[in-house]
Amino acid sequence: MTSSLVPILDGLAFAEGPRWHEGRLWFSDMHARSVQALEPATGDVEIIVEVDGQPSGLGWRPDGTLLIVSMLDRQLLALVDGDLREVADLSAVTTSHCNDMVVDGGGNAYIGNFGFDLHDPEADQCTTTLALVTVDGEVRVVADDLFFPNGAVITPDGSTLVVGESFGGGLTAFDVEPDGSLSGRREWARVRGAVPDGICLDRDGAIWMASPISHQVLRVAEGGEVLDEIRTSDERQPFACMLGGADGTTLFVCTAIDSDPESCRRQMAGRIESVEVDVPGAGRP
Repeated sequence: MTSSLVPILDGLAFAEGPRWHEGRLWFSDMHARSVQALEPATGDVEIIVEVDGQPSGLGWRPDGTLLIVSMLDRQLLALVDGDLREVADLSAVTTSHCNDMVVDGGGNAYIGNFGFDLHDPEADQCTTTLALVTVDGEVRVVADDLFFPNGAVITPDGSTLVVGESFGGGLTAFDVEPDGSLSGRREWARVRGAVPDGICLDRDGAIWMASPISHQVLRVAEGGEVLDEIRTSDERQPFACMLGGADGTTLFVCTAIDSDPESCRRQMAGRIESVEVDVPGAGRP
């Protein structure tokens, strides 16, 4: 694919967790600590809510309630009547900042975490867990030994969850059981030189994967074949992507110069960029 990304919103600290919902692109400006929604046709942006604990993954329950991962205090929050309420405390099942999330059709939330201090060069890199918060607020570990579980998708039939292991260099799949548990762990794809961050699924069953270090957004088939590639400029890294727009064929990409919190807040150089692709989005998020 030769099309280039086109900036549609800039002046952000660090955009993450993009979601297409009710005609708008919702996202977390993580280091500015707010959840926002963009109307791409007009460029209008609404600040939905401020999140002191630093927002990341977003999703919705079947009743329309917005769920937000609060990274620093390791909580899952719900926005109810304009106020944030704690749904679950994840500190007992995580070892570092909570991160991205995917919410299934029943309202169960799957949440990853860093596992170690990403911005401390002296920190020992280690594997960690994927947590489940059920619609009843139960918290439990559904997978472990994951190397920085990050973006995740669930197939349209709800039967399969795929999560990117950023420091594992690949995508890992699980079967989703009726109670939300995960089984049948297997490698979905491994792409040499790529670092999977935010991901999204299309109607053909391929996954778009933002790879910051390699400055690529890759469309990958199960098994690892790279079907399409979009490159960012050399000074920008892509950290997450989402399919949306009127026809589901607009690929929105969150880019930044780096991910360091202080640098992002100082430069305010985060962007959302977009490009048109051939196959519309599917599944969740």
